[in-house]
Amino acid sequence: MPSAPCSPQSCVDAVASASAVPRAVLRFAAVLTLMAAGLALFPVVRRMPVAPRERAVRTWCRTVVRATGVRVRITGAAPPDGGLLMVANHISWLDIPLLAAVRPGRMLAKSDIRRWPVAGALTALSGALFIDRNRLRALPDTVARIADGLRGGSAVVVFPEGSTWCGRAQGRFRRAAFQAALDAGAPVQPVRLRYRHDGGPASTAPAFVGSDSLLTSVWRVLTARGLVAEVRVLPVLAPGGAPDRRALTLAAQRAVGLPERVRPDPHAHL
Repeated sequence: MPSAPCSPQSCVDAVASASAVPRAVLRFAAVLTLMAAGLALFPVVRRMPVAPRERAVRTWCRTVVRATGVRVRITGAAPPDGGLLMVANHISWLDIPLLAAVRPGRMLAKSDIRRWPVAGALTALSGALFIDRNRLRALPDTVARIADGLRGGSAVVVFPEGSTWCGRAQGRFRRAAFQAALDAGAPVQPVRLRYRHDGGPASTAPAFVGSDSLLTSVWRVLTARGLVAEVRVLPVLAPGGAPDRRALTLAAQRAVGLPERVRPDPHAHL
């Protein structure tokens, strides 16, 4: 059960004024409308052929993120079909729609997400693989389910850090999911996520860490100005390119730019 030392008090930049509230309320209404529309239209979209269905999902996900006031910049592309283990660093709840905007897939998600309003239902309907972080004995079964999904031609999306980090401090990748890629003979797609102020430095405002509630984190994003989400899709790690899961994990971690050893956040108040 990996955890990060990041907390809202020590890591998160939150600068909002009273003038930001009306804009944030409009953004919140737009996001709720898009989420409700997605839930209502899901049965129709699910019956569409694969290519147009995935285009629709990618467009919807980018639109949801843009409705929060966050600009989206995606560089690179993932293979459009076939089994694929997509791995990324983890900062925010925004990471989920951003990765689906690259290629829709089955998310490996903690069981708590089932209880999120609207988003939890959509995540479940999308075929997510839920894991109970308090039942480590279930991990081998989870690895087997990931491998089955990869063999079936699905993209499976995993955050191998196992927890969210603020974006200044970073974790390291855990190895279990990479075993599934080896078992299935599937490629690994590393993706690097960053949040910045437009034309400026990194921002931790979108981070969803520590004691943050989902509503608090969402409101912080809605009231922020000039946030940009940068999604860098890196070269695929081909199956058979690493001898074991340790080597594969390190290769993906280096590709994403995470440290091999965790360094404390220099901005944190100790």
